[in-house]
Amino acid sequence: MSASAGDREPGIPVDNPKEDPSGPTCTAENSKHDSAVCTGNSEIKSRAVVKYSAAPPPTSYALLQEKTDLKLPPANWLRENPQLGSAGTTILGSSSKSKPFSSFGMAYDFIDCVGDDVDVVSDSENIKKLLKIPYSKSHVSMAVHRVGRTLLLDELDIQELFMRSSQTGDWTWLKEFYQRLIDQKWQRKKKSKEHWYQKAILSKFLYYSINGDGAAEPVPNNLNEGEEENEAEEFSSSWPTTFTSTSSDAEESDAPKQESVSVDSKFALGQVTSVPKEQNLPMLFNEGENSQGLRNDFVRNIMWTFEDIHMLVGSNMPIFGGGRYPAVSLRLRDNNKPINILTGIDYWLDNLMCNVPELVMCFHVNGIVQKYEMIKTEDIPHLENSTFSTRVVKDIAQNILSFLKSNCTKEGHTYWLFKASGSDIVKLYDLTTLCEEAEEEKCQNPFTLPVAVLLYRVASNLMLKARQNRKHYGTIRTLLLNCVKLLDEERHPQIIASAHYMLSELFQLDEPPQEDGGESLRAGGSEDSYSDEDREEEEEEEEEAELTEDSDENSSYSSQDDSKAVAVIRSVGELSVPEKYKSTHQIRPSCAFPVSQDKEEKCRHVLSYVLKGLKAVDGTIKKESDLPAADPNTPIPLKYEDRSAIGACAAETGLSLLLERAVGPLQADQKHPTRSGMIPGSWQHGMKLQLFLKASKAYYVLSDAATNLLKYGRALRYIKLSLQCYDAYCSVSGTLHPQVLLFHSQCLSLCGDIQLMLAQNANNRAAYQEEYSYQTKEDQEILHSLHRESSCQAFNMATDLAMDPEYQLFVSSKCYEAAYELLVSEVLKDRGSDQLAQVLKRLGNIRNEMGVYYMNQAAAMQTEKEVKKSVSLAEQEMWKKSFAFFEKGMKDFEAIGDSTNTALLLCNTGRLMRICAQAHCTISADLNRGEFTPEEALYYNKAIDYYLRAMKSLASRESHPAVWDSVNWELSTTYFTLATLLQDYAPLSRKAQEQIEREVTEAMMKSLKYCDLQTESARQPLYQYRAATIHHRLASMYHSCFRNQVGDEHLRKQHRSLAELHYSKAVCLFLSLKDAPCELLRTLLERVAFAEFTMAGQSSSAAKLKSLTGAIEIMTETRHAFQLIHNELQEEQMELSEPDSAEPAESPDVACGPTSGLNLQEVMKLIGVFEPSFSFLLLQLIKLMTTMKRKPSNKDEEALKTYKNVYSKLLRAEKNAPLLSRVELHIELLQQLTLLTATGTHS
Repeated sequence: MSASAGDREPGIPVDNPKEDPSGPTCTAENSKHDSAVCTGNSEIKSRAVVKYSAAPPPTSYALLQEKTDLKLPPANWLRENPQLGSAGTTILGSSSKSKPFSSFGMAYDFIDCVGDDVDVVSDSENIKKLLKIPYSKSHVSMAVHRVGRTLLLDELDIQELFMRSSQTGDWTWLKEFYQRLIDQKWQRKKKSKEHWYQKAILSKFLYYSINGDGAAEPVPNNLNEGEEENEAEEFSSSWPTTFTSTSSDAEESDAPKQESVSVDSKFALGQVTSVPKEQNLPMLFNEGENSQGLRNDFVRNIMWTFEDIHMLVGSNMPIFGGGRYPAVSLRLRDNNKPINILTGIDYWLDNLMCNVPELVMCFHVNGIVQKYEMIKTEDIPHLENSTFSTRVVKDIAQNILSFLKSNCTKEGHTYWLFKASGSDIVKLYDLTTLCEEAEEEKCQNPFTLPVAVLLYRVASNLMLKARQNRKHYGTIRTLLLNCVKLLDEERHPQIIASAHYMLSELFQLDEPPQEDGGESLRAGGSEDSYSDEDREEEEEEEEEAELTEDSDENSSYSSQDDSKAVAVIRSVGELSVPEKYKSTHQIRPSCAFPVSQDKEEKCRHVLSYVLKGLKAVDGTIKKESDLPAADPNTPIPLKYEDRSAIGACAAETGLSLLLERAVGPLQADQKHPTRSGMIPGSWQHGMKLQLFLKASKAYYVLSDAATNLLKYGRALRYIKLSLQCYDAYCSVSGTLHPQVLLFHSQCLSLCGDIQLMLAQNANNRAAYQEEYSYQTKEDQEILHSLHRESSCQAFNMATDLAMDPEYQLFVSSKCYEAAYELLVSEVLKDRGSDQLAQVLKRLGNIRNEMGVYYMNQAAAMQTEKEVKKSVSLAEQEMWKKSFAFFEKGMKDFEAIGDSTNTALLLCNTGRLMRICAQAHCTISADLNRGEFTPEEALYYNKAIDYYLRAMKSLASRESHPAVWDSVNWELSTTYFTLATLLQDYAPLSRKAQEQIEREVTEAMMKSLKYCDLQTESARQPLYQYRAATIHHRLASMYHSCFRNQVGDEHLRKQHRSLAELHYSKAVCLFLSLKDAPCELLRTLLERVAFAEFTMAGQSSSAAKLKSLTGAIEIMTETRHAFQLIHNELQEEQMELSEPDSAEPAESPDVACGPTSGLNLQEVMKLIGVFEPSFSFLLLQLIKLMTTMKRKPSNKDEEALKTYKNVYSKLLRAEKNAPLLSRVELHIELLQQLTLLTATGTHS
């Protein structure tokens, strides 16, 4: 409620149009409804919602009898009354002067509204004062602060400041500036006796109105005098002196009394954000400060929406029930003084803000009640002598808000809005900048700490919302950066450390990069300004034009006066012009969060904030003497050594520490100070825990990113730093939260990955060493801070860069084992199921790697032996190690149902068995291989068992075609090798020929079974070649049996038919291959020999003739082999005949192996068999046909002629002719015979 009209200056309405009073009426039934005030044809939108009220529900006011004397005090006068609220004991129902920090008290209580939803937070008196600027000649002095998109307005009592300045010496720069530039004459006006008289009768009137019956109970007069002294004190609000002298010692001494911060509380300054509201501020300000204005002392706080402006206002206006409405405001007027415009606006705005639909006016003459009058809120603008346009008030509000929003752009700065008494000019100064120019400490501005704390609290409140919506990130970052700028690290280390921790929390390290919607995060953003930099050029031009016009109109105004001002309103009349100060800045700014999607850059931001936070905390811990001397600028060497000399046992002892630290029993809550002298439960303790953990996570992400880039030296350095941070965390923490243990298992798992990669890429070791040794200054400083709490040695064994691959594999497996132990421990067994599967997979993989490593070592030992002796102990040791790792790996994969990897390990174990078999083969003194030994057979059969188990594990080819094909090939190869060795080095000393033949046949047929001839793949030609070879070998074996078999005719026939069958299949398969001419030729020649042997046992000429023509037909098939040989020889000759100055072309029949891969010696050998065999067949056929008794037909004669012709050419062929010529001749002769057999001339 405002003061009476007596102390107001008359005002001249700027805009007083003739308005139609007959508009639609608007009502309000309770404080949560909207109200709209209508003026003429335009409607002013107003909505008020009570956020908090200390007053009881309105009770009816007492209607005073006519002639009641208000000069006599009622019996209840100045007694505290809930109806009048906490302001009841003051002379007025509401204080005419705001406390200097009243908006901060409201902001602290309604932190949700600040920064985003609300445009203005202020006392209702300040709002009214601003909206009356064009009508009033009185001075205006207000402090303006920006928090997000919210402006906080507070009265800035310059006289009070200067009185204080003369005592303390603060603000002298402002006093000088004020007297020099602004208002050399202005002095606070003394309040007249009339002023205090009016206030006194108003107060008594209000007490009468709530009492009604107390009129006859006068109180002693001396109270009257005391009351006047009180009221004078009440209105000279005192400034909180303690803001400028809060020492860090006082803050620290209070700290242990606060609630301790839990290890996993979201933000480390837990007391500010997580304890009940009433306990929030004492942590930062003592009671003295609270009582001086930081508390929310208003009877009610209202969310008032006036047109499109959202305001959180504090009001102490008493509200009564009665009349036609549930709420009315009560006013006292001197009947002899008309209501002026200023009073009318006052009454109207008060009712709008408090959503009161009606005003009850009590008129008096010299304190004697005359009459009452009821006025609707919407009729107030039309009262006689105080008519004003509501639209103009709306325009004033919008213009002032736009002016302030456009110019008060820097958060944390204190702006001063000033209008001198009787002046038309309104100026805006940036006191923070002026203070900096005056070279005074920033803490000398009494607003600094409340603003910083408010920025901090708005940021922490937004932080909770930011979990769901990342659009707040930019705002939070700006709030926190500005908060930190305002504070002195020595005085407020807790807020600074907490702010830096929250800044680090803004960078979400564990989320995938945004594919869409991430653009807003990539844009840049100013750290301390909310102004929209991207103004449209047109708007800029318009604004410039406007300013130019204004300066012309006001040319008498001194330009030097506003040199220090941020902005100036040249004439208060401008405020009434609609949209005159329409802001060119966004009303609701979108603060972009300048962060790239690059993980490394994110982590570097996080670590820089963590370091600043750690420095703030370390600065408060005084116990330096017990610390080891360390210079943060001196790199801490990351030692490495060659581990090849160290046995696995010694290394295992060192790594036991790793497991102990990872899964050892959790310590009980610590009671004693930490290594640096920090007390468990103190804010420093909680903060360090958060910062260490955040640093550990950032280094983990950096390590992971480096691993993906194959920079394994860098990755190992980062994971070392991550584990050192974790080690320091363990040293400080009493108990380890399951989430922390889960993260630790991830670190160990990544460390295992890196050591494995280093082992596999041993050839790049020098580069990795260089990466590992490098250190940034930031890393050194963080390490220095870690060393204050811990030696950070616990994980050295796991993170040192070793030179020995075996040791690296061993360390890797130990890391995985430690991670596994953690995940199956009591604490995590129900939490880490997904991670457990990953770790088991890695364990299986590392055990496979180690198995393969030892298997390759064993294979290398075999090749190094010059003469095969008995198996050495070293070899056997390697086999045992390899086998043990494969077994463990299989169990790991079986535990997670990974059949594919189980099959791969079974396949590797099969290979190990084959290496064992090869080691057991006997070599005689003359370097010839001995018989196939039973040990070889045993290991080959074991290998077969493992391959069969692998096939069973996979179940079908569909499950994993590549692995299935690999196992299938290995199985076929093992059967084939077994059969070949049995056939070539038959153990005749131990077994009968027939038994060996049976075993060979069985093994060959099984190998053939796994030859996949149908599936098109890279292995298909290999399978075809193998199948052809198997058929050829079986045919050769049956051929041999047939020759050597005597007696059993049935068995001979069986062997003969089997030999024929396998020869024909072998020929078909070799024919389908284009790169095996020698094998095809050998098979055909053997088949011809088989036919010749069959013919030798025949007696009749007809049977012999049939056998011979059959043999000739087989011989003609060799043309395909010779054609392939011919093509390859020609290609080779062309390559050799290409002009080459360095090397002259060599002759085509040179015996060295050609580039085509054709074995010329083998070709010569086969031709040496072919020619005599061919000539023998032709000779026998010619003899038989010429001695035939039956008369030959024409066709027979023609055939005989052809045979003779071919035979004669063959005999005349030059034996020393080049190979190519001989092959060409054979092709030509075989072509003649092919034509003959094709026409079917022979019988």
